[in-house]
Amino acid sequence: MIRRHALQQLEAWKKQEEHKPIVLRGARQVGKTTLVNLFAKSFDNYLYLNLDRARDCQLFEEDDTATLIDKIHIHCKKRKSDGDTLLFIDEVQNSPKAVKMLRYLHEEAPQMYVIAAGSLLESLIDSHISFPVGRVEYMALRPCSFCEFLDGIGEDYDAEMVRELKADAIHDRLISHFLNYVLVGGMPEAIMKYAERRDILAVNSIYSTFLNAYSDDVQKYARNDTMAAVIRHVLREGWSYAAEPISFNNFAGSSYRSREMSEALHTIERALLLELAYPVTSEQIPLLPNSRRKPKLMWLDTGLVNYYAGVREEIFSVDDIMSAWKGRVAEHVVAQELIAENTEFGVRRFFWMRDKVDATAEVDFVYQYHNMVIPVEVKSGTNSKLRSLHQFMEAAPHDIAVRVWTGRYSIDHVRTPGGKSFRLVNIPFYYVGQLNSILAKV
Repeated sequence: MIRRHALQQLEAWKKQEEHKPIVLRGARQVGKTTLVNLFAKSFDNYLYLNLDRARDCQLFEEDDTATLIDKIHIHCKKRKSDGDTLLFIDEVQNSPKAVKMLRYLHEEAPQMYVIAAGSLLESLIDSHISFPVGRVEYMALRPCSFCEFLDGIGEDYDAEMVRELKADAIHDRLISHFLNYVLVGGMPEAIMKYAERRDILAVNSIYSTFLNAYSDDVQKYARNDTMAAVIRHVLREGWSYAAEPISFNNFAGSSYRSREMSEALHTIERALLLELAYPVTSEQIPLLPNSRRKPKLMWLDTGLVNYYAGVREEIFSVDDIMSAWKGRVAEHVVAQELIAENTEFGVRRFFWMRDKVDATAEVDFVYQYHNMVIPVEVKSGTNSKLRSLHQFMEAAPHDIAVRVWTGRYSIDHVRTPGGKSFRLVNIPFYYVGQLNSILAKV
């Protein structure tokens, strides 16, 4: 069993004096139902409804909250008691009336804890259904982080060493684990299958099932046959463009125009299968993306990317993650780790480009830490070759930059060509998810 970081957030929610219903948002197969089932063990009573089932869905034809609660208990064959009760409404998108009832459950049954989720929820929000504003809170669930991967494969000790920033003594072992994480990815079902056999190839059937499921969903995401065809093209060919700036027009060798492709990509983005990460041109907050520049294509999970793009054999053959796929797989997994355990919905990744015509300076990521915009480069090599990072730091109002590599943790004191001194914090890949803790100590 993988103990997700999100479980701690749910436990904190349970302790709050006021607990609005939670709408749990995440792509298909990231483990939403499993997470709630595990959380439910801390309750005296657990009521589970799946609105894919007509009988469960029909319960919400009832408008009276008290009567509805009685009917749910009877339907679930659970007696009402004085203990704490969790109601989980899965596949809530199948019933707009159930969505509406979230408001009344909050107002008229505040003693009950309510969580709602759905695999197609994202494509319907703001278009087909409307959640009661101010009466619910949102929580995001993403694929497993590296530490959650370690927990899932039984490497609890190593996971704790990473979380406590005491991993230097087991550096080589963790780099080996991280390479396996790159190959397996963070999808919980794939991790559990890998944990059984420690065989990368054992997860192939799971990946195939995921892609079929995503493709089957196309008809539910798309507004017409043309849009369905464009989305299928993206799901078939787009994985090879991971971590790469893309043009919408004729994307992935297609004949589709920019407008058609833009609509398709944003539809898939709403389904949380990908993110279009745009550049910023400032070295200070707020982070304002420039939508006129090419975005980088970031997919849901690096393990899926490697499988669908057909680059796993190349990754198998390298000792350094930086050497695989021209460094793009390294960049993509760093992007994934930067937000893997963040349960705030709407968090986005950004990279930096110099705000000059025809400028080529680019920093892989920028990361907001308090009031600072921290540049993050995924590169090995000498400090003097980090030219874009130097240009960023010349203009930055602080003196901290981060490099992600396969080397050990260290801090270099570097001077830019213009004479500004700054601290370059070198962190191994396995520490990316601990970036806040590292920056707090610098």
